[in-house]
Amino acid sequence: MAADQIVLEAQLRTEFGKGAARRIRRNDMIPAVLYGHGETPVHLELPGHDTMMAVKNPNALLTIRFDGREELALARDVQREVIRRFIEHVDLVIVKKGEKVEVDVPVHAEGEAAAETVVTTENGMLTVLTPATDIPEAFTVSVEGAEAGTQILAKDVTLPSGVELVSDEEMLVINVTEQISAEALDAELAEAGIEHEESGEETEGDDAAEAPAEGDAAEGSEDSE
Repeated sequence: MAADQIVLEAQLRTEFGKGAARRIRRNDMIPAVLYGHGETPVHLELPGHDTMMAVKNPNALLTIRFDGREELALARDVQREVIRRFIEHVDLVIVKKGEKVEVDVPVHAEGEAAAETVVTTENGMLTVLTPATDIPEAFTVSVEGAEAGTQILAKDVTLPSGVELVSDEEMLVINVTEQISAEALDAELAEAGIEHEESGEETEGDDAAEAPAEGDAAEGSEDSE
């Protein structure tokens, strides 16, 4: 289930605009806004390193402390710089104990399927409704001994008590298929090779038909000079 609660010591943001945001980030702080439950949005500065570590789990429950207040929140939107990927801004939504929130939770397959099979995760996330203070970190699905043709749907994933499935229950999550044999793979490669050679011959013929005479080529090179 959910990891230990994470506390971020924030401070009220008093400067606004792009220049102010750059100064905040230079001080190893991150601009943020906290909103929800009818509260007036509050603009904050979050500690850079602690926030970066906290949002590695997108569903981490955060305790935000600032100006004598304390709010539980989830990071709903983490904006990152495109190239260096540092955090530019965070949107925090207030949650309350006892309420449920809709989140996406990853699904992991564990175990060894039957010999000569391939296990594919078709959809690695399930959308669920879960208590805000007890969000699962992941769901685990066993494929131990699963034969080719086994399909695990969203409705087949065991959810903890109090967690409700929001995703389509017929959505394919895990698919177990037969592994292609070496002979079949060789046949496919051979066929692809033949097709490639055929297309190559056609291309070569086309190129030969369209190739300019030596004299034409010489004239073309003089024009380019």
